[in-house]
Amino acid sequence: MYTATIDTPPGPFTILASDDAVFASGWTADPERLRAYVGAPLRPAGELTARRDLGPFTRAARAYFDGDLAAIDAIPVRFASTPFHERAWEQLRLIPAGAPETYGQLAARCESPSAVRAAGTACGRNPAALFIPCHRIVRTGGGLGGFGYGLPVKRWLLDHEQGAATLAA
Repeated sequence: MYTATIDTPPGPFTILASDDAVFASGWTADPERLRAYVGAPLRPAGELTARRDLGPFTRAARAYFDGDLAAIDAIPVRFASTPFHERAWEQLRLIPAGAPETYGQLAARCESPSAVRAAGTACGRNPAALFIPCHRIVRTGGGLGGFGYGLPVKRWLLDHEQGAATLAA
């Protein structure tokens, strides 16, 4: 398993990946923090190998931050969790940049409209922030809700997507 950290406007962004998929990512310079997010059946037990670049994964992240919001969409992500969390993470990947949805809408996407808290928990346990864009989930009424890497990062991401979406329209 490999790791790379890149500089981004909201702070250092680390990716934990194999040769063919992202397993975890987030705004931290500590790959061990990310290892804990990887579901037990997939969690790497050995040493993580640091690299400066992880090929298509770091290219996609850089492209996203440069304004190509769709660059992250095709990146393969591997995860293991409960069936609801896995369904929520799959659904999060379908939410377009610049069009945030609510926790209730995420629950409905998962065919469990009353599971609003479970939708929030799925966002909180998201192993691959950015590639599974849980930052696109907000509270009813537009409040930010939570974000494991801090609300300033979430606000920056939403503003970035709104600005880029507006410019592209």
